[in-house]
Amino acid sequence: MSLVICRIDDRLIHGQVVVGWGQPMDIRFVVLVDDQVAQSEWEQELYRMGVPPGMQAMFVSSEVAIAAIAGYRDDERPGILLVPDIATMRKLVDAGVIESVNVGGLHHRPGRTQKLRYVFLSPDEEAELRAIEAKGVRVFAQDVPAATSYSLEEMLKGDAQ
Repeated sequence: MSLVICRIDDRLIHGQVVVGWGQPMDIRFVVLVDDQVAQSEWEQELYRMGVPPGMQAMFVSSEVAIAAIAGYRDDERPGILLVPDIATMRKLVDAGVIESVNVGGLHHRPGRTQKLRYVFLSPDEEAELRAIEAKGVRVFAQDVPAATSYSLEEMLKGDAQ
């Protein structure tokens, strides 16, 4: 089954990922790709508390993820790859290891404009997502599997609230 979804979500491991995606897709492992979290045992332990029994959490840097992506894909268990931001996902895309990007949750911050209920983007972030798509990678927004999926263009129009 391998990686079911590669998701950008600034909250990383939380209920929507574990329950909303994890249960219906029978997710058995989560690869959290974040250079800071990969070096912080304390943060890793906090995220592990949100992972139910039967689901493994792995914490890796972007460099390790790039080197290990084939192994995640070859894993027979279904899994999710999570990154906290577009810049981290861009590193993986630029390395040629990502084929599809789910924008699952980028929340309000100064300089960002609301595009969807759960997606706020700055002009620079919009340009980054366009650059990712220009590499032939599918970019879409969807908060949970049963929800509507929006293409990058639909998301950027911002009228699908």
